[in-house]
Amino acid sequence: MIRVLVVDDQVVVTEGLRVILNLAPAIEVVGVAYDGAQAVELVGKLKPDLVLMDLKMPGMNGIRATRAIREQYPDTHILVLTTYSADEWVFDAIRAGASGYLLKDSGGDDIIAAIKGTVEGRTHIDPAVADKLLALARQQIRPDTSIFAELSQRELAILRYIARGLTNTDIADRLALAEGTVRNNVSAILNKLGVADRTQAAALAWHHGLVQRGTDDLQG
Repeated sequence: MIRVLVVDDQVVVTEGLRVILNLAPAIEVVGVAYDGAQAVELVGKLKPDLVLMDLKMPGMNGIRATRAIREQYPDTHILVLTTYSADEWVFDAIRAGASGYLLKDSGGDDIIAAIKGTVEGRTHIDPAVADKLLALARQQIRPDTSIFAELSQRELAILRYIARGLTNTDIADRLALAEGTVRNNVSAILNKLGVADRTQAAALAWHHGLVQRGTDDLQG
């Protein structure tokens, strides 16, 4: 059972999400928070597997709450769900440690699938947000893969798969490796890049042009 904490300052949103998610097999809404500070407190008490986090809230916003939760409870996944798709919020959410980013106009099935995928280790970025993220990256910098110079060819291939949202099991199947080998390579990738988790590694891969939307360059 996936234990979910819903965080949003609008009661109509939290109650709607509670109904949708509690109807889904293997998902249970264990609590609701209406601001970031309350979310941090409830994560400590309820130990959810995943937090469905709004960004624009009074007091402690979702970015600050995400950062605090990831620092204090690093095993807790955070999936952002918001109407706000401005580019700076996308980057800030990822930097703070969010495992994915959904817009509130997503369908119930999409939200459920994103929750399950995130807990399984996939990175979920709403296509509309991904387009904004990539467009801004293209405007701000030219592709520069020198940041990945310390990675081996195998690690580069694995990083490309991580950026596409694949789990360790998926990657092991694609590259004909043992899952433990992939897990060790992922740890090495995070250490070499100086990032905390695979979501930040994926963001670097997209931001620095290691992978590009609409291309199949995953063979390394």
